[in-house]
Amino acid sequence: MADKLKDKNILKEYSRYLKEVKNFSVNTINAYTKDIISLAQFLQNSKIKDDLTLVDYHMLRGYLVLLKQKKYSDRTIARKISSLRVFYKYLLEEGFKNTNPAQYLLTPRIKNRLPIFLFIEEMLKLIDSIKTDNPIGIRDKAILELLYATGIRVAELSNLDLNSLNWDDDTVKIMGKGSKERVLPLSRPVKIVLKEYLKVRKQIPHKKNYSSISEEALFLNCFGKRLTTRGIRVIINKNMQTACLDKKISPHVLRHTFATHLLNGGADLRSVQELLGHTSLSTTQIYTHITKAKLIKTYNKTIPRK
Repeated sequence: MADKLKDKNILKEYSRYLKEVKNFSVNTINAYTKDIISLAQFLQNSKIKDDLTLVDYHMLRGYLVLLKQKKYSDRTIARKISSLRVFYKYLLEEGFKNTNPAQYLLTPRIKNRLPIFLFIEEMLKLIDSIKTDNPIGIRDKAILELLYATGIRVAELSNLDLNSLNWDDDTVKIMGKGSKERVLPLSRPVKIVLKEYLKVRKQIPHKKNYSSISEEALFLNCFGKRLTTRGIRVIINKNMQTACLDKKISPHVLRHTFATHLLNGGADLRSVQELLGHTSLSTTQIYTHITKAKLIKTYNKTIPRK
C-alpha cells in the first residue's frame, strides 16, 4: 500500500483532487496541502511513522497536542482538523486506507469574533485622502472605491481582467471561490474613477517596463504585471496612514464594511449574501449583530409608549 501511494505522488494527486473534485480555491488548496506536509514533518521528527497511510487516531491526537503546545489558535487548529478529515477521506476513497482516523477528532469551539469595519465617515475620509493628480493615485482610488462598492475579496480584485468590466450594463464579472461566477453592479462613483483609471492604466508601470505591460490584467503594478494581493494590502495600509486613520486593517475589512453599511441601509440578508458570494446564509449572518445598534435606536424613536 505504501509503495503504491509513493508511486502516485500523493500530494500532487491530492491537490488535483481538491481542485477538480472538491472545487476548492487556489488558496484553500495550498493551505490544505501545507497542513498535510506539516503532519508528515511531525511524524518524521517524532520518529513515529514515515508513511501517512499508517497513521491512526492516537497519532493525530499527538499532533494536535503539539500544535496546542506551540500556541496555535483554536481557529487554526480547527482548520487543520478539517484538512486532515478531507485528506484521510480522500485516502479512504482511493483505497489507501480502510478507515478515516481523523473522523472522530474533536474540533475546538471557536468564539465568534465581531468583524472589524470602518464607519461611513472613516471610509469617506480614506477615499477622499487619496490624491488623484497622478496615475498611481487614480489607480489606488479605483481599487478602494471598487472594494468598498462591491465587497469583493482581495484575490477576486487581483484576478480582474479588462474584459471583466461590462460598460453596456455597468457591471463587473467576478470569479469567486470554487470558480463560482457572480455579476455585480457598479455604482456611479466607481464607474467614474474606473474610467479615469483606464485612461492612465498604461502609465502605471515605469517607462522601462512599458513593453511588458499585461494585456489582460485590470490593475497593474510598476512592472506592468498584475497587481498582487500583497500589493493591494500595501496600497490600503499606505492610504490608511495618509488619511491619519489609527486602525490597522486588511482588505477584508473593506468587505466587512461593505456588508455592514448595506445592512444598516436596509438591505435584506439574502441580497447581501448574493453580493458577497456566500454559499451559506449563516456566513452572512455574522454581520447582523452589528446592525443591532441601529435597531435599538429606531425602536427608541418609534416605541408607542415611553
